Amino acid sequence: MRRSANLLLLLALALAACSSAPPSKPVAKPAKAVKAAPAPRVEMQQDEGGFSIVEEVRVGNDIHSDYDSAMRFFEQKQYEQGIASLLKVTQAAPNVTAAHIDLGIAYARMGDLDRAEASLVRALELNPRHPIAHNELGMVQRRKGQLDAARASYDKALELSPAFHFARRNLAILCDLYLADRSCAITNYEAYLRSAPDDPEVVKWLADLQNRAGR
Repeated sequence: MRRSANLLLLLALALAACSSAPPSKPVAKPAKAVKAAPAPRVEMQQDEGGFSIVEEVRVGNDIHSDYDSAMRFFEQKQYEQGIASLLKVTQAAPNVTAAHIDLGIAYARMGDLDRAEASLVRALELNPRHPIAHNELGMVQRRKGQLDAARASYDKALELSPAFHFARRNLAILCDLYLADRSCAITNYEAYLRSAPDDPEVVKWLADLQNRAGR
């Protein structure tokens, strides 16, 4: 039985547009030590469709346009065109975490797992506490046969965001179908259903697993 682990839509990124034109007259300032720019503020939000990321960054209008174009391409499943637009975003604004995650998701949907993994690893270099990046990386690792790494990625996603029930579902599927860890599968299916009780597939999978376990 094939079970789909990928329930997430491509991420949303809140981009605050700003003027990309230089000031009309440069102003000389005393030299000072250069400090690393703070990481953009990232929030994980739950809605009726699942979870999304809101990342507040200031970018030029051209980057805003490229990101919006990428999202439209992805909605139409035109992944190559969407990736081309997103690459422009990551080149112009390399520290935007969500763009790297979206690239990882798009590459994974095209079957390019190496590029998907590289994009998600880059996202986690920018923000190691990003639960969606850990969850998406876990799905890529599972497809690459890196089962222990996938489990660690799902566990990390849940450590960072215990309410992130899609990661819980993915962990349960991994334990059920790939690791033969019945206890882990039952525990995580049950936890998932407490958050998503109307998922008929998981209700069926859990009942079947419990029957086989003699519960």
